[in-house]
Amino acid sequence: IATVLSMHPEVLVLDEPTGGLDPRSRRSLIQLLQELPLTMLVSTHDMHMVQEIFPRMIVIDEGRVVADGSTFSLMDDPKFLEAHGLEKP
Repeated sequence: IATVLSMHPEVLVLDEPTGGLDPRSRRSLIQLLQELPLTMLVSTHDMHMVQEIFPRMIVIDEGRVVADGSTFSLMDDPKFLEAHGLEKP
């Protein structure tokens, strides 16, 4: 991540950034991402991180966009989350 940030990108694209991290490293990464003044595109199943950092989420299920909206609204619909293999943190 440091190497990419040194290039001053306009958009940061991450794939499962918290995967395989111990709790301390995960917390450090989340804090870093919260402080970055960048547009981020993050593919993840870490719903805790999504809820904590991102105001907007897009849900893709079986290769199709099934929702695009506010994280708060989508997380507040347990039936929708369950139907797409997700769980509210």
